[in-house]
Amino acid sequence: MRSNMCTAPPARLSLLALIGATVALLSACAGSISGEKVLGVVSPYRVDIVQGNVLTKELTARVKPGMSRAQVRDLLGSPLLTDIFHADRWDYVFTIRRQGAAPQKRQVVALFEGDVLKSLDLPNDLPSENEFVSAINTRESRGAAPKLALSAEEIKALPVPAKTATPAAEAIGVQRSYPPLEPKP
Repeated sequence: MRSNMCTAPPARLSLLALIGATVALLSACAGSISGEKVLGVVSPYRVDIVQGNVLTKELTARVKPGMSRAQVRDLLGSPLLTDIFHADRWDYVFTIRRQGAAPQKRQVVALFEGDVLKSLDLPNDLPSENEFVSAINTRESRGAAPKLALSAEEIKALPVPAKTATPAAEAIGVQRSYPPLEPKP
């Protein structure tokens, strides 16, 4: 029994060879793509990766030495890393990679003596809540926000609508009668 590939027309073989070469070329390029665009044309979608607890200056300012483990967990959430060999240390690690924004990584370490918080080691670049939101915001600014309400002066400047003696439905001769909602006994 003979293979169909041997008896295929030359045009079909050249098409298969062209497709194979294109796939090989693109797969070779795929390993070296580190920029934003593939072949300088298409931007691939990248999934946002968020891991850990978002900790801000305002949140960590509420945590004070002398608090219990339960109180710290209530304020900061469960730590990302705990270790049985270092039972008095909790590591709060936060990382985020978002397309169009710089990647961020922060680590906050809570040290305990028994059940009581001894210290909270904070990084120097811990942002406030507003700084964090603006750092991950990838929407481009579209100028000033639209005005949603009129001022008192603008309301006074509006023309007063003319008063009509008859409602609009009566003015055009529409008479409506509706059947009763309940049947008569």
